[in-house]
Amino acid sequence: MKLKTNRRDFLKSSMMVSLASAVGLPIIYASNFPDRLTPVGLIDGSIPADIIGKSPFLTVLNDRPVNAETPAHLLNDALTPNELFFVRNNGIPPENIDIEEWTITIAGESAEASKTYTLKELQTKFEHHTYNLTLECGGNGRSEFNPPAKGNQWSTGAVGCAAWTGVRLADVLKDVGVKSNAVYIGYYGNDKHLSGDANKIPISRGVPIDKAMESESLIAWQMNGEALPLMNGFPVRLVFGGVPASCSGKWLTKIVVRDQVHDGPKMGGQSYRVPCKPVAPGAKVEDKDMCIIEKMPVKSLITYPKSGATIQLSDQLPISGKAWTSADRIQKVEYSIDFGENWQSCTLEDGSNKFAWQTFNASIKFPEKGYYEVWARAEDADGERQPIILPGWNPKGYLNNACHRIAIKVV
Repeated sequence: MKLKTNRRDFLKSSMMVSLASAVGLPIIYASNFPDRLTPVGLIDGSIPADIIGKSPFLTVLNDRPVNAETPAHLLNDALTPNELFFVRNNGIPPENIDIEEWTITIAGESAEASKTYTLKELQTKFEHHTYNLTLECGGNGRSEFNPPAKGNQWSTGAVGCAAWTGVRLADVLKDVGVKSNAVYIGYYGNDKHLSGDANKIPISRGVPIDKAMESESLIAWQMNGEALPLMNGFPVRLVFGGVPASCSGKWLTKIVVRDQVHDGPKMGGQSYRVPCKPVAPGAKVEDKDMCIIEKMPVKSLITYPKSGATIQLSDQLPISGKAWTSADRIQKVEYSIDFGENWQSCTLEDGSNKFAWQTFNASIKFPEKGYYEVWARAEDADGERQPIILPGWNPKGYLNNACHRIAIKVV
């Protein structure tokens, strides 16, 4: 009597056989491996970067505009070094910048007045603040969606946490005056549209007024105690934690206080929006049925060791990583070595402030020789926990917070 084998089981078995052949080791816990995932040991790396002011170890996604991510194993520092911080551009950065002449204007329907400050005036008029804030592109992890989603095919590295120094946006807005009907703020920067048309704006996004007034929302000119890198917004930018990084406008020249949701480029249509209700993978969704992303999900990343590491069976494997959320804090991080069947607790450090990522650590003993994947998942103070595999599909591939995985060979 012949046993029936469905296509899913066949593909899963084929992947396990291919992986076992590639690594020359048995795949421990292979029967637990979820459908629709590709073993991380079979995923290739990418092309190194050649970007002014940035490490050559960044991975370039495209060069017009420049977009580059940081490999996970280079994000192990408590604060991401400036040269390793990811780059997400929509246009062309400004050239021949004169910081003595740089100005920022605050205006809009819901501003009591219109005021223009030089950068020096901002630095002398208002109290300085430094916060460790995590920035993450809304499309980080887009490459894992199937059917594929359009846009930069980020893997895991469109994220970083730096010490940002500047003035509170709230202090500047209060100096100008904000009307009671204020709903949103929007920003404008000095980057140029890819077309070269001076009348076109590459991006102009914003945040709700309550977000703008948070203590951690900054107009910043320093990153890790140094001037901002050009690719990260020199000489001055907005920085908001807990929302898509596209809200943190670079090369800042103007802020508008709006009596409606800001309607600049990349605020409408499908940009930085997800379906208001769950949809089937591959579905077409009307613009009217898309909702603005106003917070980022709980997430974690294993930053040590690098995926593909080899360890002796007699040894223990130390792992470490980062976890972050838009909630007040991360309250738990766990790891699994059997494809999510069982989970063990990691030690977890406190963050320096809200929206700073938190470091986790663990030491793992493996039961036998073979191929393993170490998975990590975080849970935040709101009780939100990372899914084991991809969350709800959406047309632009936003908000992928599935568990991060690294491959380990035990010999």
